[in-house]
Amino acid sequence: MDTATRTELEAAAFRRLVEHLRERSDVQNIDLMNLAGFCRNCLSKWYLAAAQARGLALDYEGAREIVYGMPYEQWKTLHQREASPEQQTAFAEAIRKVHD
Repeated sequence: MDTATRTELEAAAFRRLVEHLRERSDVQNIDLMNLAGFCRNCLSKWYLAAAQARGLALDYEGAREIVYGMPYEQWKTLHQREASPEQQTAFAEAIRKVHD
């Protein structure tokens, strides 16, 4: 597979992942972190790093808006719930494992 085709396929997969995450606003970032080790904010940071590596003018909030499909504060108001004690415990355990 040539590089251009690979890049196109990776870009298509990224777009589909972002679309899926937008559709599944019921899935909280803490759930993603607990199960997969990344969340929408991580994806935003990776997008921002890629833009900065190419010298593009983009800030973290702009990258978040690309991933969330709206300003982050709006997404939080519409979709984010308080993390349950169980979610918080699982998150703390996951973080502990990473740092051990």
